[in-house]
Amino acid sequence: MPKTVFSIDLDKAPEDQDIKTHNRWHPDIPMVETFKTGEVFRVECYDWTGGQIGNNDSANDIRDVDLTRVHYLSGPFGFEGAEPGDLLVVNILDLGALPNSEWGFNGLFAKENGGGFLTEHYPNATKSCWDFQGIYTTSRHIPGVRYPGIIHPGLIGCLPDHKLLAEANRREAELVATDPNRVPPLAALPYADTALMGQMSGDAARKAAEEAWRTVPPREHGGNCDIKNLSRGSQVYFPVYVKGGGLSMGDIHFSQGDGEITFCGAIEMAGWIDISVDIIKGGMAKYNVINPIFKPSPIDPHFDDYLIFEGISVDEHTGEQYYLDAHVAYRRACLNAIEYLKKFGYTGEQAYSILGTAPVEGRIAGIVDIPNVCATLAIPTAIFDFDINPNASGPTPQVSGVDVARTS
Repeated sequence: MPKTVFSIDLDKAPEDQDIKTHNRWHPDIPMVETFKTGEVFRVECYDWTGGQIGNNDSANDIRDVDLTRVHYLSGPFGFEGAEPGDLLVVNILDLGALPNSEWGFNGLFAKENGGGFLTEHYPNATKSCWDFQGIYTTSRHIPGVRYPGIIHPGLIGCLPDHKLLAEANRREAELVATDPNRVPPLAALPYADTALMGQMSGDAARKAAEEAWRTVPPREHGGNCDIKNLSRGSQVYFPVYVKGGGLSMGDIHFSQGDGEITFCGAIEMAGWIDISVDIIKGGMAKYNVINPIFKPSPIDPHFDDYLIFEGISVDEHTGEQYYLDAHVAYRRACLNAIEYLKKFGYTGEQAYSILGTAPVEGRIAGIVDIPNVCATLAIPTAIFDFDINPNASGPTPQVSGVDVARTS
């Protein structure tokens, strides 16, 4: 087994660990450890909320979670010879759940606390808990489905340099200024009060926290990309901005649908990841790399039958026609799938959670046929215990008496 170089104690809060996690990105965060290229090591990670969510039948914790504290990241790690302009080749070798923590959760966030892709339709907090049985997962809150996990880090990336830090802060602040009172906000701007700055301390940590990035969005350095195919055997090519690279990771998912549409949208878990790293010297210029590129896992589960739902760029409330708007089109595809699944007895929230957690495939089928984008959402039919395909006799309700956890 690879050496564990970053360990966590789930009985302790992240803030109380001996080796501190970080929940902000900043170029001055010190490396936890530096490795030679090719070394294999294991990193343990909290779930993205740092243990704020419990394995229970109440969604009060989803409603009340403090999003200024997330995500809790393990690292950063340095690599000998890595210099700005290089590409860091990260080999994802294996992943798994931490011992005695073989479960995960999915949540629909309350609109006032972040919401989700369909927050106007589902504005209240709910939760589903999922148990792992080897490569499969089931939920007591959503019966009738079982699927293999594509375990992956939802968040992985390298430290930015000061130039990129300032540029992203500028553009995101300008965006928020266009509608500063919007709920949820247009972006997550720096917030020092709950910042964890890894091994930084004292005045240096406090000063850095005032400008450090929140971890909510993906940016040029990687970050919270939520790409479900970054599983065992994947390779990711990250731009290097600081000496050593500064690789950090966390937000491990057991399974996720394309888009992570519920915001707390995958099956979130505490877990471990085994990695090794190589370097392509001058790789950013050699390959004109601005954002990370990746090779997917060769062992993703393969389904041979899907039910595919379309959506187009027409608002579901007003009937307003949008021009080639992929966001609206994908939302419509998801809503069409939810309404279909409700015919089998699922509540809207249960169906919404299935789309966020199951290995569904999202696509842009057409983005040139004015005025409508055609987006698609493909659901593998084999994940259900019953037949969901249309037939002449119509749908038969299969699910009753069970629902997602709600708030009290």
